[in-house]
Amino acid sequence: MTDAPAFFNLYRHDFARIAVGVPRVRVADPAFNARETISLMREADSRHALLALFPELGLSAYACDDLFQQRALLDACLAALNDVLEASKTVSTIAVVGLPLSIDGMLFNCAAVIHRGRLFGLVPKSYLPNYREFYEARQFSPASYLRRDEIDLLGQHAIPCSDALVFRVEDQPLFTFHIEICEDVWVPVPPSSFAALAGATVLLNLSASNVTVGKADFRRLLASSQSARCLAAYAYSAAGYGESTTDLAWDGHGMIYENGNALAETRRFADEPQLICADIDLGRLIDERMRQTTFGDTAQSHREACSRFRTVGVPAVLPRSIELPLARTYERFPYVPADPARRGERCREISDIQVQGLVTRMRAAKTGKLVIGVSGGLDSTQALLVCTRAVDMQQLPREAIVACILPGFGTGQRTLDQARRLVSSLGCRSYEIDIRPSCMQMFQDIGHPFARGEPVHDVTFENVQAGERTSHLFRMANLHGALVVGTGDLSELALGWCTYGVGDQMSHYGVNSSVPKTLIQYLIRWAADEGSLGKRASAVLRDVLETEISPELIPAGEGGAIQSTEATVGPYELQDFNLYYLLRFGYRPSKVAFLAWTAWHDVRKGAWPDLPEEKRHEYGIADIKRWLAVFLRRFFAEQQFKRSCLPNGPKVGSGGSLSPRGDYRAPSDATARVWLADLETVPDQGPAQELGRG
Repeated sequence: MTDAPAFFNLYRHDFARIAVGVPRVRVADPAFNARETISLMREADSRHALLALFPELGLSAYACDDLFQQRALLDACLAALNDVLEASKTVSTIAVVGLPLSIDGMLFNCAAVIHRGRLFGLVPKSYLPNYREFYEARQFSPASYLRRDEIDLLGQHAIPCSDALVFRVEDQPLFTFHIEICEDVWVPVPPSSFAALAGATVLLNLSASNVTVGKADFRRLLASSQSARCLAAYAYSAAGYGESTTDLAWDGHGMIYENGNALAETRRFADEPQLICADIDLGRLIDERMRQTTFGDTAQSHREACSRFRTVGVPAVLPRSIELPLARTYERFPYVPADPARRGERCREISDIQVQGLVTRMRAAKTGKLVIGVSGGLDSTQALLVCTRAVDMQQLPREAIVACILPGFGTGQRTLDQARRLVSSLGCRSYEIDIRPSCMQMFQDIGHPFARGEPVHDVTFENVQAGERTSHLFRMANLHGALVVGTGDLSELALGWCTYGVGDQMSHYGVNSSVPKTLIQYLIRWAADEGSLGKRASAVLRDVLETEISPELIPAGEGGAIQSTEATVGPYELQDFNLYYLLRFGYRPSKVAFLAWTAWHDVRKGAWPDLPEEKRHEYGIADIKRWLAVFLRRFFAEQQFKRSCLPNGPKVGSGGSLSPRGDYRAPSDATARVWLADLETVPDQGPAQELGRG
């Protein structure tokens, strides 16, 4: 069992906190600039950042022009660097600062890597802009002009000095960083591209970058795309308040991206120092590179360029033993955009994917008719909406949909009424067939106790009903020359909450097979709010959303309590979270638990403003561990055989397909031992702030 404070520490789960600082500067005043840099460096340390990045030529200021050729300024910059080195002796954070350095009679625009009073490396700028407002070649030489790869400086010897350095944190080898300077990322092939292929996961850019209209958006595009192409984090720090405005202006634009996603950004045009932090998921970056095999192919293609890079170890020690939760936000519903505007757009796109898949299959099968079982629950409702749009798209009558309502022993009056109203409001051809007589015949044939009047509601009792429904649907399809449209969703497939060969597991085409339960709820809500299917249909859809999730295979118990799916397999909102991070990223269960706790332990954090109060649940670490254990057993050890023979169905999202012909291939007779063993490292109770809320 892991010690609780250590478990609730971001560094334990292969995260690393990095900081981007934009200090106040004075042009040609290195002593002042050093003090401002040291202040932000100490703030980064107090926030437990592993590394802090500062702007290009930050110790001198960027806009010094020909003052860079004054020996007094260069000497003062060395003194300022020494001040930062001295201050770093009491700081755990690695600092990366910019300054001009004279080496062998040439001047270089350099980044210095500092930790605990030592200089671990100096990285000169590779590409010098010399166009429009820039004329750096007037003062500086590019990195390619270096005559040696080590120098002595400030009493320290053999300091690596090259544009082909990557720095690896010895206590966390996944944190391997590379440095480029401003213009380097604006060229067709940035140096960081080769550094990433050589193993760098964190790419740093010290920049000055004056501001012009629209330039900030272009910087964001560069940082986002470079981090996405390189499967890396990208941190960027640009000069701000205090730089010379003789001919230019400065906005102090700092930002941190991870694999194309923005994590943090400074407030531009601030007249005060700024420090932003973000928690980088190193494990995700490494796993993405492993999974995306073309990344390795590219490294092999450019092995000569990659071989230039020298790795420098940095002995920074991570604060692993303390309680240090993530500052980063994780959405509770990873399959569903939190932003309502984006959510509507996403729902429309998902619906289009489902409809396009079904229409193409109908045309391939040369049929204009569909058969679907309608229960009045979530999944069959969404599948029926897809069928409706599919026939509308082909200008077929709604009666081309043969909607079968098949009540059994556990069917409740509410869902039965919803099924009838929904089919009627959509104008489908409706058949209502009571399956209980045919089920009783089966019970008699196989000698089940229920046929003798005994209230035995075992798995046979349930599966006979699922089988009878499927038999009716397929024979109805034969009769009408139609396709049976499947209703089962991704969440049920992941948990194996379906009957093998029948029921939700079997159809001619499964339109929901890549759509998780939480997303289906929002697809139905979107359809209801959009209103294109009419007011009657929208009213039914809202009723469906308020209905408890149940297979309705067992008669209601005392007090009318119906069979609850989530009481057996766990809350779908939590299990969909687990599914996303296990399926999409392959995380360890302990990391998934940590992320789930981050997202779900406090209802006050991250709750969507449009989510009803009664649906704003929270889960402590004990609940998370309990239901994750259920997920791991069902997903890895028990239910794969059902997924190995899925019907065809369209893939909807990057984190959602269990088709053996596409995203996920696994043996049906595997064991879940290694996943459950890792789960045992999760503590049984949360940290102080969780316990304090009682």
